[in-house]
Amino acid sequence: MSYRSEQVLSLKPDVQDSFVQGETEQNLQNIFAEILQNGVHGFCFSLYEEGQKPGDIVTEAQVRRRLEILQPYTKWIRSFSCTDGNELIPKVAKEYGLKTMVGAWLGDDADINKKEIAGLIELANKGLVDIAAVGNEVMYREDLTEEELLHHIAYVKTAIPNIPVGYVDAYYEFTQRPKITEICDVILCNCYPFWEGCPMEHSLAYMQQMYYQAKAAANGKEVIITETGWPSQGENLRGAVPSEKSARDYFINTQLWSANDNIPTFYFSSFDESWKVGAEGTVGAYWGIWDKNEQLKF
Repeated sequence: MSYRSEQVLSLKPDVQDSFVQGETEQNLQNIFAEILQNGVHGFCFSLYEEGQKPGDIVTEAQVRRRLEILQPYTKWIRSFSCTDGNELIPKVAKEYGLKTMVGAWLGDDADINKKEIAGLIELANKGLVDIAAVGNEVMYREDLTEEELLHHIAYVKTAIPNIPVGYVDAYYEFTQRPKITEICDVILCNCYPFWEGCPMEHSLAYMQQMYYQAKAAANGKEVIITETGWPSQGENLRGAVPSEKSARDYFINTQLWSANDNIPTFYFSSFDESWKVGAEGTVGAYWGIWDKNEQLKF
């Protein structure tokens, strides 16, 4: 989740405002199905079933079942942690021929951070990591200082020198924190028009501007959109309104734009996860393309 109420972008006139405007409902249903059938670049992997939450131990059977659902529709899987069963995600993903962006979840607990980083390095040394992500929105949450994060990134880069290493955060952090941008091999940015209160009809253009801001800061490095999405239920956020139609149409918009412009994008998310109700309100539980029962929504 990447939201700051004061973050406002000025839209350029050369962005594509919508691929869905003027299309009939039947055409949109067909487009959605065709996009999935052709395969998207990547999905963020939603691990937890009803009644589970981060910290619970997850079995390989559970990981395998959900990856079997996703495998026909994607080339990449992004995971968020290297402990408590999350380390099984890249192992099983590789069995299914998928590429992996593997994250070490960093927070304010030094012992957990050490385990996460050790797990990431171990997975990389086994050949299970295509891109390593050291931390996710750590600066946004203010869990670590910038110097602490830089130390962790440098340590991982030294340990796995032949694998691209980056850090995931809101797009604007890479403008505001040039030291982090400089140390990363690849820029991994989260782009959420919803969390900045953007109405659906302007969301594609707004998301493109988020990407362009990160790209401008990247100094020629590859920029990957590591999260973007739209919820299908929950509370409004100013002009941003959740609905099944908006969630489907946002997915269509982002997938057509990123495919046309060859921008690697990980969609958030694959499955609904009920544990996310809380700090994000009820809206947190409804970002999946599949629901919590693993049924395709649209």
